[in-house]
Amino acid sequence: QIQLTETGGGLVRPGASLTLVCRASGPVFSINAVGWYRQFPGKERELVAEITTSGSYNYADSVKGRFTIRRDGAVNKGFLQMDGLTAEDTAMYYCNMIVSEWGPHDPGRAYWGQGTQVTVST
Repeated sequence: QIQLTETGGGLVRPGASLTLVCRASGPVFSINAVGWYRQFPGKERELVAEITTSGSYNYADSVKGRFTIRRDGAVNKGFLQMDGLTAEDTAMYYCNMIVSEWGPHDPGRAYWGQGTQVTVST
């Protein structure tokens, strides 16, 4: 059973930085895509940043130039480096990965982590 675990959230002051980490555990053959999403109270989940299956990098306009997504397939992890945090970044952050389990011909399935809270406040 594939599971995603996010860590790295917390309470920080405006202007601070955080790095979120998403680790895939279980029978992982490869991680084909990584995405970070966030959800504000009462709102739908929205894309923050992603690395697609074709290797493209996409960012929400609100985080461009401040957030950086990367992945390390050797350790089954994805990362979201967040710099210049503002109160408007306060949200629950979720990791999404497309993970292949059975080999190179397995297109993979999408999995979600449980979320990690990021709060930016004075």
